[in-house]
Amino acid sequence: MKTILIKTKLGFLLTLYIVGNASLYGQKQAYKRERISINKSWQFMRYNANADNLIYDVRPKIEDTNDNKVADSKPTEAVKTEAKVPVLKDWILPTANDFIQDPKQKHIRPEGNPGADFAFVQENFKDNDWQKINLPHDWAITQPFYMGEQPEVGGGMGRLPSQGVAWYRKKIAIDSNDKGKEIYLDIDGAMSYAMVWLNGNLVGGWPYGYNSFRLNLTPFVNFGGNNQIAIRIDNPNHSARWYPGGGIYRNVWLVKTGTVHVSQWGTFIKTPTVSQKNATIKLALQLQNNSKTQQIVEAKTQLFEADALGKAKNKIVAHFPTETYQLKATEKQSKEIELKLQNPKLWGVFPLQKQNLYIARTQLFVNNIQVDEYDTPFGIREIECHPTKGVFVNGEKIKIQGVNQHHDLGALGAAFNIRAAQRQLEMLRELGCNAIRLSHNPPAPELLDLTDQMGFLVIDEVFDSWERKKTPHDFHLIFPDWYEADTRSFIRRDRNHPSVFAWSFGNEVGEQYTDVDGAKIAKKLHDIVHQEDPTRPASASQNYAKPDMPFSNEMDFMSLNYQGEGIRDAPAYAHLNGIRTSPLYPAFQKKFPEKMIVSSETASALSTRGSYIFPITKENSAPVSDTTGGNPKTQEVSAYELYTAQFGASPDKVFATQDKHPFVAGEFVWSGWDYIGEPTPYYSARSSYCGIIDLAGFKKDRYYLYQSRWRPELPIAHILPHWNWPERAGQITPVHVFTSGDEAELFLNGKSLGRKKKEQFEYRLRWDDVTYQPGELKVIVYKNGKKWAEDLVKTTEEASKLTAIVDRATIKADGEDLAFVTIKITDKNGLMVPNADNLIHFKLEGEGEIVATDNGNPADLTSFASLDRKAFNGMALAIIRANKDTNGTLNLIITSEGLETYILKINHKSF
Repeated sequence: MKTILIKTKLGFLLTLYIVGNASLYGQKQAYKRERISINKSWQFMRYNANADNLIYDVRPKIEDTNDNKVADSKPTEAVKTEAKVPVLKDWILPTANDFIQDPKQKHIRPEGNPGADFAFVQENFKDNDWQKINLPHDWAITQPFYMGEQPEVGGGMGRLPSQGVAWYRKKIAIDSNDKGKEIYLDIDGAMSYAMVWLNGNLVGGWPYGYNSFRLNLTPFVNFGGNNQIAIRIDNPNHSARWYPGGGIYRNVWLVKTGTVHVSQWGTFIKTPTVSQKNATIKLALQLQNNSKTQQIVEAKTQLFEADALGKAKNKIVAHFPTETYQLKATEKQSKEIELKLQNPKLWGVFPLQKQNLYIARTQLFVNNIQVDEYDTPFGIREIECHPTKGVFVNGEKIKIQGVNQHHDLGALGAAFNIRAAQRQLEMLRELGCNAIRLSHNPPAPELLDLTDQMGFLVIDEVFDSWERKKTPHDFHLIFPDWYEADTRSFIRRDRNHPSVFAWSFGNEVGEQYTDVDGAKIAKKLHDIVHQEDPTRPASASQNYAKPDMPFSNEMDFMSLNYQGEGIRDAPAYAHLNGIRTSPLYPAFQKKFPEKMIVSSETASALSTRGSYIFPITKENSAPVSDTTGGNPKTQEVSAYELYTAQFGASPDKVFATQDKHPFVAGEFVWSGWDYIGEPTPYYSARSSYCGIIDLAGFKKDRYYLYQSRWRPELPIAHILPHWNWPERAGQITPVHVFTSGDEAELFLNGKSLGRKKKEQFEYRLRWDDVTYQPGELKVIVYKNGKKWAEDLVKTTEEASKLTAIVDRATIKADGEDLAFVTIKITDKNGLMVPNADNLIHFKLEGEGEIVATDNGNPADLTSFASLDRKAFNGMALAIIRANKDTNGTLNLIITSEGLETYILKINHKSF
């Protein structure tokens, strides 16, 4: 605020108080912050080779390029390097200062302006021949896959060209009326080592590709003219164990505030007491004064209910007490206010509870003039983590039925899309899943909005590695400089989401192996988490550390990966090398009787949708190999759902272990969906085999096994395999049934093959001696002696037709909404031909585009951008987007040689 004295005609002095360009004397118009999407119309260019020297820091030379390693391989010590060329790290580190607690540890920006003379950061550089793109953007996902035995990017990272250096440029006009305001750039995620220039000035950046961050552009803004933003992304190869994507793959915002405003992620809402009758709501509110003079600020906060889209309803529910701040120049200050709310509407877990949400709207006033407005969405709920009874939400026990989810969206890659993420969650909710573990990094902010709205519990995770490395160029390179800032910013961004019930600050980190030294790092991170949020438990997942190791002592709850059901401990796994662990639920419970136990990763079962390989194991769990359960020629894994990764276990084994230890709070299956990269067991494939749902979003047989357990009230009967086996006439072809019933009778061509009943700790019904003959398999399922459900599988005729169904009849023409089209190849009777692999061609008529195609086959290296796609086991997928601001119908024309053409109509509307 600055003071201006004006002499009037009568000789009096009139004092005007100015905040930015807004008069605070006599002005009645409220000022609200602006948050503007700047996703559209960027210029993009990626180097074939690094053509500049604007590097964040040097990286160690890679001696071992092999990323075809078992996922639970021991992490190794970091390789030390020294910078022998100029690096920009010292100019980027100050971006972290708001998240460094000790003032003595904050970074001082050096003199100088690195990169100012580089052409790409300058306004007059001609980028007309660069690619025009919109954000979010993943530069690799539409490109061809790397082939062969020694690809530049290996199977671990998905065989796509996510590596390299790229630039994004955009001109932004900022009005002269904005002079005096604070102008910020908010980037929700950029992969990785993002560095930003504005008008030729290096502003700052953030190396970790998964964290959201803010840069203050104000000192470099050209008010009243164009402003050239240039963003450099440097995504190293061998930097991840899965597909990271490449580029600015989340949303980007321009935020305009007054000089006095709510800080970035400057609110924290706690609900320490909750009941149906009343709730105590505590709001911690941090304000900052970027002006050069003291400001006296009134903060008024109103409470609203949120609608289904997360927007505030019109009616004010309650008022928080008004709080006054006396802010010195350039000071930040936090205070806490409290509200007692009668008859609160509680947030809870689907489907047992409702997902009520509120918004706290904070308005700041200086001299009675509004200078800022800030909304904080949140939910009122009480969560208890009991050591032997598990998780309680609002007093109701919630058995965790969870899955792990990586960040990619299949054929769309890492570029975040709300509809694609929503589709994933819808299918998981149908499965009976009620919890998500975000492996192994912070998600897009909008994903947590969805989990809030849809009623999932969430374990929010920040790191896959600390100081010890899993891949040569992973996070361990920047951990010493950035662990505090990354942890604090991660917590502050996400701590108001009611769906988040626990924090994870590490996944299977190498420090499990380093005894006391590793435990010290764990404690350091644990304490940072609790400084930022003392209301939720925090842990790091353990696949090696045992109850008697120091590492385990630093956890609020036990987050166990595979150790509960045992690792490589069953007879079928005896020949394997690696971690070998007997089931450890009892040992952890005995050592830590006061701590809850969660299986943060279970199973890691492997399968290819619709593929069945004979003979099948007699065990209830076995590791896949080229001679049992796997076909190295086609790179398929048997869908009998008995085969696993080397360190894994079948669902059946996991269920039994959990049922024998009811004090365990529940499980997070590895994984909910297949994801790009980490293609165990076939390294030359593109994507994983461990999902309950394949990469295209098609249900594997395993889906019905989990659904039978997680939704026991739902009548389910599911037969496997399919019944098209002309080459197996007269041969033994086992039949399994997944059901929520307890007894079933199987019929082949009307003849009973016997009635079987589930015994204790059995989760499927097996007829392993069925001799194949074409015709009809039918199962009738019973529950408590009464007919419960049935399923029918028939031998089909030859493929003759194409059919298609879209997930929604009408989509928004906003340039972002998507239609997911499932294509099936059928016979003349409309039955899907389960082994059909016909080549399908897609063409779209109308104002829209085919964004991607897929078929769910991990071994298919056809580009996701291809309009020609082979069906896989009878199915394929097309993803469609309508052009922005259009209305009408899109015609998706689907053709295949020898099959009847199918035309699917998709309506699109500009809302």
